[in-house]
Amino acid sequence: MAGSRWVPLESNPEANTRFWSSQAGLVPAVAEFGDVYGLDDELLALVPQPVKAVILLFPISAGTEAKRGEEDEKIEEGGQRAIEPKVLWIKQTISNACGTIGLLHALANADVPFIPDSPLAKFVEECRKITPDERAKLLETTSLFADIHAEAATAGQTEVPHDLDTDLHFTCFVESPHNKGTGSRVIELDGRRKGIVDRGQCTNLLRDVAKIVKDVYLTEGAGTNFSMMYLGPASEF
Repeated sequence: MAGSRWVPLESNPEANTRFWSSQAGLVPAVAEFGDVYGLDDELLALVPQPVKAVILLFPISAGTEAKRGEEDEKIEEGGQRAIEPKVLWIKQTISNACGTIGLLHALANADVPFIPDSPLAKFVEECRKITPDERAKLLETTSLFADIHAEAATAGQTEVPHDLDTDLHFTCFVESPHNKGTGSRVIELDGRRKGIVDRGQCTNLLRDVAKIVKDVYLTEGAGTNFSMMYLGPASEF
């Protein structure tokens, strides 16, 4: 399955809550995904709090690839702040699986309840015992996630593409306590990278991520192919 290629997911909160997360084992009455409509303060204020995770869909370009390489090399050579050991990161080995991995990163690292003994609960529990490479292999061999990924992909608002090559990619941001008790950190989790990236102090996850997106991902021009989802409290209606 490592050589397989999945249909790309859309940044579609309804499909990713109803057809992916709920079937995997998220308790939908407690938490759900929703749209972040923009990075301005007025639009960020519309997002229900508390935000548990943010998932960014962005276009891969020569510039983003160069920046990713530079950051990974800098971390390898100089290190970064110690990451809280409970933060769970999954290496991506399946083409176009970044949407499912982004959802897994969000749910596994947020304080949201899973249905007991659900596939999601069992998967996350097993992942905490093994390495990122072993987590990738577990995802490859857990057919349920391929099935619900396909269902969520076909439930999107646009027609399923015949050409599965895409230059769009999902990454996830979560809040993590610093392991030495010096405050919370914004942590970026991207299965294509060499590991977890510490993005700095966290004061308000959504607003901090908005700034990171502006500074790191929107530096090359207009963001017409960018979109963001949040994981937060379920709506009342």
